[in-house]
Amino acid sequence: MRVGLSWLREYVELPAGVTGAEVEAALVGLGIEVDGVVDQRETIKGDLVVGRVLEIEELTGFKKPIRFCRLDIGRAEPQEVICGATNFAVGDLVPVILPGGVLPGGFEVGSRKTYGRISNGMICSARELGISDEHAGIIVFPADISAKPGDDARPVVGLDDVLFELEITPDRGYGMSVRGIGRELSHAFGVPFRDLGAVDAPGATETPAYQVIVEDTVGCDRFAARAVRGIDPHAPSPGWMTRRLTAAGIRTLGLAVDITNYLMLEYGQPMHAFDLAKLRGPLLVRRAHQGEKLTTLDGVARVLDAEDMVICDTGFDEAVASSGVGVPISLAAVMGGETSEVAPDTVDVLFEAAHWDPVMVGRTARRHKLFSEAAKRWERGVDPALPLVALDRAVRLLIEYAGGATDGAVLDLDHVQPPTPVTLDPGLPARHIGVPYTTERVIETLTEVGCTVAASGDVLTVTPPTWRPDLTDPADLVEEVARLDGYDKVPSVLPIAPPGNGLTAQQRRRRSVARALAENGYVEVLSYPFVGPAALEALGIDEPAVRLANPISDEEPLLRTSLLPPLLATLRRNLGRGLRDVALYEMGLIFKPRPGAGAPPEMGVERRPTDEQLAAADAVVPEQPWHVAVVLAGEAEAAGWWGEGRPAGWADAVEAARIALDAAGVPAGRVQIRNAEHAPWHPGRCAEIAVDGVVVGHAGELHPAAVAGLELPRRTSAMELDLGALPVADVTPGPRISTFPPALIDVALVVDAGVAAAEVERALVAGAGELLEAVRLFDVYTSEQLGADRKSLAYKLTFRAPDRTLTAQEAVAARDAAVAEASTRVGAVLRGA
Repeated sequence: MRVGLSWLREYVELPAGVTGAEVEAALVGLGIEVDGVVDQRETIKGDLVVGRVLEIEELTGFKKPIRFCRLDIGRAEPQEVICGATNFAVGDLVPVILPGGVLPGGFEVGSRKTYGRISNGMICSARELGISDEHAGIIVFPADISAKPGDDARPVVGLDDVLFELEITPDRGYGMSVRGIGRELSHAFGVPFRDLGAVDAPGATETPAYQVIVEDTVGCDRFAARAVRGIDPHAPSPGWMTRRLTAAGIRTLGLAVDITNYLMLEYGQPMHAFDLAKLRGPLLVRRAHQGEKLTTLDGVARVLDAEDMVICDTGFDEAVASSGVGVPISLAAVMGGETSEVAPDTVDVLFEAAHWDPVMVGRTARRHKLFSEAAKRWERGVDPALPLVALDRAVRLLIEYAGGATDGAVLDLDHVQPPTPVTLDPGLPARHIGVPYTTERVIETLTEVGCTVAASGDVLTVTPPTWRPDLTDPADLVEEVARLDGYDKVPSVLPIAPPGNGLTAQQRRRRSVARALAENGYVEVLSYPFVGPAALEALGIDEPAVRLANPISDEEPLLRTSLLPPLLATLRRNLGRGLRDVALYEMGLIFKPRPGAGAPPEMGVERRPTDEQLAAADAVVPEQPWHVAVVLAGEAEAAGWWGEGRPAGWADAVEAARIALDAAGVPAGRVQIRNAEHAPWHPGRCAEIAVDGVVVGHAGELHPAAVAGLELPRRTSAMELDLGALPVADVTPGPRISTFPPALIDVALVVDAGVAAAEVERALVAGAGELLEAVRLFDVYTSEQLGADRKSLAYKLTFRAPDRTLTAQEAVAARDAAVAEASTRVGAVLRGA
C-alpha cells in the first residue's frame, strides 16, 4: 500500500517538522514494514516554476495545432516555449519546466529547435508530471492561487508530499487504510487521533434503497446500499482525489468508481458502484452454483466454484425471475461484472458496501488468480462497522461533485456478531516478553489499541475493537502490549544451550556415507520427493505409491518410492546442459504406503488430539526409510594423452555400494553381492546387495528400455541402498600393525562362469585363517582351453603374523587351506594343477 504524509495528517496530529525518515522509523518500530519512502519533490529534477502566459502565436502549416508561447516566469526576459495544447489562454497560470529539468521516467527537457522556433522548456500536463493520467491538455492553475510567476510549482500541483510504500502483514488488515496507519502513528508519536470512520451515519430505513436478499449470512454477514440519481455523467473527479489515487497506484476510472476506490484507501472499506439502469430486479447474494459463468470487469469469462459468493440480478427475464436464483453480475468481494458496471453515460448509481467472510474471499481470489485491491483487504479483515459510514461519505462526495440527489433510503442487512471477549492474565505479558509490565500499563496499551478492558480480580476481560479481528487469543494481546510499549525495550538475552548427546548413530552413519561418496567423486543433489506415473512407468517400477490430495503439480501427484526417478531427472537435466561425465548421489526419505491404511481421523484444533486419535493418524502415515542412491554416466576415467580412459559402467555402481557400506561400518565379510533381476536394472547386469543375507539394495546398469524412455545415454548405471536396513555398526577395534614382513602369494583358480568372484573370495578368506591379511582380485581370464563356461580368477594373497616372520612352509600351508576351502565351496580348481 502507498500513502502520502499529507493524507495521514488528516487523521493524526503529527509534529509540524516531522520528516519522512522519522515516520518510517516509527512505523518499523510498530512492526509495519516500509518498502520505500518517496519524496515527490525529488521525482522532478531541476526548475519547475509557475508561468503566466503573455502571448500566444498560432503556427500554421502543420498537421496539428502548434502554439508558440511567451511566458512570464519571474525573470527579466520572457521564456519562449512551443506547446501543442489548446486548453489555455493569455493570462493563464501554467506549470513550466525549464531546460535542464528531468520529468518522471527520466525525460530530460532542454532547449531545442522545433517547428521552426526555439523552445526553451515545456508546459506540462498532469501525466507528464506523474500526478494523474490526464493528458488531454496542460494544467491551468486557478486564477486565485497565491503563487506568482517564478515561484516553485511543486506545491501548487501537489508534488510536495512524502509517500510511504508499506507491506502489510496478513494479520493487520486495518493497516491497509489511511485510517489504520494514522491510528498506528498516533500510538508511535503519542498524539491525538481523529477517527473519521467513527462518525454517525444514517441507518436503515423502512423502505430500502434497493431490494436485496442475502441467502448466505455466513459468507456475507452485512450488506448495505444507497442510491444517487440524476448525476452528471461527465463530471470529472476532483484534482485532490485523482492525485491521491495516482500516488497510491490506482487508475482514475470516472467519478463514481474513483469515490469507491478513494474510500477503500481511506477507510479500508472496499465498495462497488452499480449502474441502477442496468439492474432489472431485486439482488440476491448467494453461493455460486458449480460451473456458473461470469465475465468480470477485466473481460475474463470465469467458471465459478460452489464456494464463491456472487451478487445476482433476479430480474433478467421471466425464466430467471421465476427460478429465484438470478444471474451473477458480480464476483462478490473480488471484482464486479461487465453487465452492471458504471459506464460513461451512467446517471443513476447504487453504492454497495458489505462485509464478507475473509476465508471465502481468500480462496476465491486464489482460485481465480484475481488478487484485486478489494480482495487483499477482505482476506486480511475489514471493520464490519464501516459500511454505513462509507456509504454516507460516498453519497455526499458524488452529490458534491456530480450533482444528483438521494432519497435518503438506506439498506442495511446486518447479521454481524459482536467481537468475542478474551480473558487475559495481566501478568502474562511480563512472563512471556521479559519486561516487567504492570497491570496498569497492560490496560493502558490495550485501551490505546481500541480494546475495552474490564478488570475483575486478577483477570482482565478484553473486548477487541471491530477493526481488529486478529485479536482472538491471549497471545495476540501480549503481542500488542509488547508492540505498543516498544520492541526496543525487550531485552536481548541469548538462551543457554542445553548440553546435548551429540549425533545419533543414524546421523553419524548418514554423514559418513555422504562424505565417502563425495570423496569418491560423486556430487550431492537434493530433489523434490514428487514423481509422476510416467516416470515410474518408464523405469518399469510397478508398486503402490502414496498419492497427494493437493499436489503442487498435477503431473507429479505421487510421493517417491525410490530415489532414482527424481535423481535420474536431475542427471538428464545436467546432460542436456552440456555436461558429459556426471556422477550424482542423493540421500533422503522414500515413502512406502501402509497396506490397508484408510483415511486419517478427523481432528479439530479446539483441543489436543487424544492418544487414540494420534495412534490412528500414525497408522496411516507411510513408512519413510532413509535411502542413498547414485547415478552415473559418461567416463569414469577421463581420456587423454595418457590413455583411452574408461567409461562408467555397472562395476562402478557396485563399487559405490561397497563404498557406502564400508562408510556405514559394515565389514566387507558380511556383504554378499550376487546376480539378480530387479527393475529398473538390466537383468544381466544387476547386482543384489545383501548384508548377512538380508537384501538392502541393488546396483548395476539400467535397463535399455528405461534408458531409452528417459532419454539417457547407453550404459547409464545406478545404485540404491536402504540405509535403515543396515545393522548397527559394531565398535571398530584399532588395527594391529605388525612389524614383521608379509608373505605374498598369487593363486589362479578356475571356476564355472556363473560363480561370483565374491563367493570365491569369501571361501579363500574362510580357509586361509588368521594369517591372511588381505585378498585382492587382479585378473579375470577366459579362453578356449579353459572351456566356454569356465573362467580363471587370479588373487593376490597377503599373509602376515603379528609376532613372527612366517616361514615359507606356513605361508604355503595357509594358501593350500584357502584353495581347499574354495574347492569345497564353489568347485574351484587351482589353475595349472
